[in-house]
Amino acid sequence: MSIITFWNNGRDQVGKTLSIVAIATYMAIEHNYKILVVSTSYKDKTLNNCYWEKNEIKKKNFGIFGPNTNTYMGNGFEGLAPIMKSNKLAPEIITNYTKVIFKDRLEVLKSYEDGDEDEYKETANLFADIITQANRYYDLVFVDLDNSIGEENVNTILNRSTIIMATLSQRMTVIDDFLKLQEENDLFSSPKVLVLIGRYDRYSKYTLKNITRYMKEKNKISTVPYNTLFFEACEEAAVPDLFLRFRKIKDQEDRNYLFMSEIKRCSENIIYRLQDLQMKL
Repeated sequence: MSIITFWNNGRDQVGKTLSIVAIATYMAIEHNYKILVVSTSYKDKTLNNCYWEKNEIKKKNFGIFGPNTNTYMGNGFEGLAPIMKSNKLAPEIITNYTKVIFKDRLEVLKSYEDGDEDEYKETANLFADIITQANRYYDLVFVDLDNSIGEENVNTILNRSTIIMATLSQRMTVIDDFLKLQEENDLFSSPKVLVLIGRYDRYSKYTLKNITRYMKEKNKISTVPYNTLFFEACEEAAVPDLFLRFRKIKDQEDRNYLFMSEIKRCSENIIYRLQDLQMKL
């Protein structure tokens, strides 16, 4: 049971949320993991738009994982917060407040949508404990970490994470800032940190090979390439169906092959790092 937190400095659009969506969806289809994706944002519809239509009430699963009849009881984090405050939250209760994407494989815990911002900030310190509780029930908890929950809460979640996916862009200023952060903060230079380039453009002069060499990374950096069909699916609640179609791609000349091969490689990097960290315990 592991917490994989996707982090960035918040100053650059790096496709962090969509990177989580791609990797979590792929791993839910291809691996026998029970996965929860947790959003810590405030009124950000990005994650919602990837998986379900507006005003959808029932839990919904797609394709190959069988029917699901559970009803969506709560409103994500807003539904869980009062239970957490009363110290009555058991790990198995969390699933009643999630949206099911693939039955027994992938669920999403939405963040604040209806409450006001002051209420969101007041209860933001509950995120770390809810994530910790979820980690007792799910095999993998993917956290979309939003800096708006406050520095102390961000640091708590990062320190409790098994792996930190430092999600960067291909801009050299961003990469230099991260290298400086690694020098100043031991957490970001630890083995639990993996570097991910979001919205990767393979035609940029800052290629994966060049960035890896520049950062002196021992392990090849992961990427989530920009893919037109994927980014369109993220606006149309069509991501699960897209990945079920993409898994059939075998032709390396197919324009979507690179996207899927990089998502696969990123997933394998996460699994290998989890195994490596476990061996060192």
